[in-house]
Amino acid sequence: MTQPPRYPRDMTGYGATPPEAHWPGGARVAVQIVLNYEEGGENNILHGDAASEAFLSEIVGAAAWPGQRHANMESIYEYGARAGFWRLHRMLAHLPITVYGVATALARAPEQVKAMKEAGWEIASHGLKWIEHKDMPEAEERAQIAEALRLHEEIVGSPPRGWYTGRSSENTIRLAAETGALKYVADSYADDLPYWGEFGDHDQLIVPYTLDCNDMRFATPQGFNAGAQFLDYLKATFDELYAEGGRMMSIGLHCRLVGRPGRAQALRQFIEYVQGHADVWFATREEIADHWAATHPHQRRPRPSDMDQATFVDNFGGIFEHSAWIAERAFDLELGPTHDTATGVHAALSRVFRTASHDERLGVLRAHPDLAGKLATAKKLTAESTHEQAGAGLDALTDDERARFETLNSEYVEKHGFPFIIAVRDHTKSSIVENFQRRIDHSTEAEFAEACRQVERIAEFRLKDLLG
Repeated sequence: MTQPPRYPRDMTGYGATPPEAHWPGGARVAVQIVLNYEEGGENNILHGDAASEAFLSEIVGAAAWPGQRHANMESIYEYGARAGFWRLHRMLAHLPITVYGVATALARAPEQVKAMKEAGWEIASHGLKWIEHKDMPEAEERAQIAEALRLHEEIVGSPPRGWYTGRSSENTIRLAAETGALKYVADSYADDLPYWGEFGDHDQLIVPYTLDCNDMRFATPQGFNAGAQFLDYLKATFDELYAEGGRMMSIGLHCRLVGRPGRAQALRQFIEYVQGHADVWFATREEIADHWAATHPHQRRPRPSDMDQATFVDNFGGIFEHSAWIAERAFDLELGPTHDTATGVHAALSRVFRTASHDERLGVLRAHPDLAGKLATAKKLTAESTHEQAGAGLDALTDDERARFETLNSEYVEKHGFPFIIAVRDHTKSSIVENFQRRIDHSTEAEFAEACRQVERIAEFRLKDLLG
């Protein structure tokens, strides 16, 4: 059978319990400052582009000029290289900074590249040109990534260890990962912590970036109007992450934006504010990537959303007692990475069970064995049921207790037409008996609904055993 289409987005991530970051020195927050160096790599007919630049400048809402140079736009970008960069360099030279360097911009900035290297900054790749990639053919984008890596090493003297396109396509992360040359890719905004992605045989670390703690919001319609707003937002973000602990704070800067004097002061004040706190780790993105890879190395595991039908059913066909048809139908749902956990598979299986006919669900109930019944005595239960009943002490009943269970089983089945079902891991032997006695008196309709809920709960426990 052909595998149904899978939904590629991971909407779960680390879920309710992110891993402990274990930042060096016991730091509560890893603060990571990015300086985007794009000036000289933006859209310009001098660079062989079709039109002038229209993105991230003081001209909010600017339009590209096809076939023409835009003198105002060019001079705004030139300010970033000529003045803004040096203002930020003087302010940040003592800190571990990551530069996202557009390769063609770096080629036009020998003085700035020298200053970056002398400051010990990490210079990551920001692509070949600061242009839009969303409509770029995959082969062309792959070629541009290769050329960016080549040119970067030629200019800087060493290859980049990180990648961020920014104006990316749906293929960007995969194409960058497939080079096998990068410690991390940053074209994601999906988390407060690094995470791993699998691309063919290559495991790629993703170190997410930010668009909110980013001075680009000085150049967007609903952004920061003044440095104080930027400062307040950065402080609020830092305070929350510091209180939570074990998080990463990314800050995005641009030479032509926060490099303006009326905004630079806010950045200086924020750095002083953070330095007034203990247990803060200022780090480059490469340092964060190295730490995460060493502390949380990726481990591949079977993923339910990648399984073929036979494997999926073989793994999960017994989760609902003797009812493999539930797994068979669940396989055809819109599964994806978010279903690669016990909770995810449980949600898919439960959807099928809940929407099955009354007779189908009744069949599932009747497939369950009696508690401490004849099958248990004859040791003919499934391994799962044997383990569950033993966990509640139902495998070590006295003769009187066993006789009591047999009587209750007979009374319950005679009234309701299916066995008494309860998730025994939620109970003790005595509370099971109490529930047994109480539920016998329920209406069959109410008890059917309760038994179905208990079946789902049992399935949840079984999946946690299987998938963790």
